[in-house]
Amino acid sequence: MVFQTISGETTASAGKSMPVLRVALDLPLHRLFDYVAPQATTADKGRRVRVPFGRSEKIGVIVDVVEGSDWPLEQLKPAGEILHDAPALPPDFFALCEFASTYYQAPLGEVIMQALPAGLKRIDPPTRRNARALRPPPAVGAPALTAEQAVAVAAVDATAGFSAHLLHGVTGSGKTEVYLQLIDKALAAGRQVLLLVPEINLTPQLEGRVRARFNEAGVVSLHSELAEAARERNWLAAFSGEANIVLGTRLAIFTPMPRLGLIVIDEEHDPSFKQQDGMRYSARDVGVFRARQLGSPILLGSATPALESWANAQSGRYGLISLRERANPQATLPLVKMLDTRRKVLKEGVSEPLIAAINARLERGEQSLVFLNRRGYAPVLSCMACGWISRCTRCAANMVLHLADRRLRCHHCGCEHRVPKACPTCGNQDILPFGRGTQRLEGWLKEQFPSARVLRVDRDSVKSRKQWESVLERIHGGEADILVGTQMLAKGHDFPKLTLVGTLGADSALFAADWRAPERLFAQLMQVAGRAGRAELKGEVLIQTEYPDHPLYAALVAHDYPGFAASMLKEREQAGFPPYSFQAMLRAEAPEMADSLAFLKAAAALPVVPEHDKVMIYDPIPMKMARLANLERGQLLAEAFSRPALQAFLPRWREAIEGLKASSKLRWHIEVDPAEF
Repeated sequence: MVFQTISGETTASAGKSMPVLRVALDLPLHRLFDYVAPQATTADKGRRVRVPFGRSEKIGVIVDVVEGSDWPLEQLKPAGEILHDAPALPPDFFALCEFASTYYQAPLGEVIMQALPAGLKRIDPPTRRNARALRPPPAVGAPALTAEQAVAVAAVDATAGFSAHLLHGVTGSGKTEVYLQLIDKALAAGRQVLLLVPEINLTPQLEGRVRARFNEAGVVSLHSELAEAARERNWLAAFSGEANIVLGTRLAIFTPMPRLGLIVIDEEHDPSFKQQDGMRYSARDVGVFRARQLGSPILLGSATPALESWANAQSGRYGLISLRERANPQATLPLVKMLDTRRKVLKEGVSEPLIAAINARLERGEQSLVFLNRRGYAPVLSCMACGWISRCTRCAANMVLHLADRRLRCHHCGCEHRVPKACPTCGNQDILPFGRGTQRLEGWLKEQFPSARVLRVDRDSVKSRKQWESVLERIHGGEADILVGTQMLAKGHDFPKLTLVGTLGADSALFAADWRAPERLFAQLMQVAGRAGRAELKGEVLIQTEYPDHPLYAALVAHDYPGFAASMLKEREQAGFPPYSFQAMLRAEAPEMADSLAFLKAAAALPVVPEHDKVMIYDPIPMKMARLANLERGQLLAEAFSRPALQAFLPRWREAIEGLKASSKLRWHIEVDPAEF
């Protein structure tokens, strides 16, 4: 990788020899910065340093210590204090960051600094208090493995070098127990373990199981819900080797760990593993590179693997491990039925058969889940007299009605207003909500089942880790009869009394413009269906649909992920979509769409483009969400049937784009392996 240094305005020849620090800063620039440091030695590589930048100071990381510079020494500013309050970052950390920088076309300084906890990037960090010592939970022994679990554990050898395995297990098959057994093997070999989960709300339950099993091993968590001091403390514990197990979300993949010997990524298909701002990376893919780099195994687990991972397993690049039966011998996979709603009258979107099924569970003292992946009271507020609808003034989206606090909110930019008493256009007071969200469904279910305890679980009702833990306690304690939830309840949870899942509004994703929508819908429905019947009580899943004969639903009824994946991969191969092609998206945003599209057209016409004839550049178009937060957004797709061809093209294209003249208000970025269109 070529680093460009910058520290002056001229390019005179180098001066006399003197130790020079090459420093990475958190800036959107593909270059490093040189500073003189007479007392520096090569032992300072990887340490943090205070440096002057403009009229202020910044914290940077020393990437290299060299003798002399390509710039005259008199033009270089002196570095400030080299910080020794933490160990120097190791070479394998820099190698990982360089890979991410090169592959995802992100500035190296941005990658390195993003991987550090906030406290280590502050010029004047607050005084840290020592953490209170927590009493470890009582140790819990390992249960007996099923035959399939034993085969899965034996297939992954933490001492045999790099290997990548895909663990495909049906919901309730005991994938977590396989993880725990493999962690035990890695700890016995003196290794550290990194366990990634897609979302914070999955960590309390899993963290409790890990701590109970390995109560003296040193378990820390890394996610955005942690306070700054706790995140820094846990990061340093992993870095020093004091913590043997790190449980985290996507950014934890960059955590330096001196004895890392096993990486496990749970729910590896989940879109949350893809970062959507800053450096747009996939934690799953970075994890595979890191495992190869360290010569250690990586295990990707899911009931509905990403099609890219499934294709790798089918081709032999990954080892495939299957768990086809539920771990509890008394538990069976739920019975999945389609409820044809074409000729049925629905009450607030709920059919009579689903109402009857909920009644039956209430009579038996069992729990039901009504799944609707749309929060708020209603998707839109409208005036029938003049046609006004509650559009967001900043985005190309409607504002969602949240009736509980009488607010209209945009779920994309966060803009919100009070609910108007009358139509803002014509003054009509009869403005009505259209469609339904979880709040509206919750209210109707309370009216329909007055004696039932209805509990809504979405990002409006559960905003913090403590609230989530409280909700889980209520569900497990039998304090809720009917759950109303979004995808927060769809994965990773085990509710023994939950025997019925009813899903509403699934059809909208069947014919979406995004070619990944069917894959995501299947995963979502399969995951939420898996919440039913995980113990001795048998489960049932009722999916309301106007397309009961659709092949996707047929695969759900049969619990046939391999069949669904085979059909989807065949379609993608015929269409030339990933994983049979490789893509990068250039996106631009400006106050006017004309400026965004003009910039993209200029990028498509750069001389470097025809020099790479194996890369196809498509026409620039507005994004699906064309306006977001008062910015008009366009995109331009680059595609190749060879990953090396695309990777050879992207850095030259990016450098040429950096030379284009553009409005100071225009922003652009390149996203490699885009997840959304």
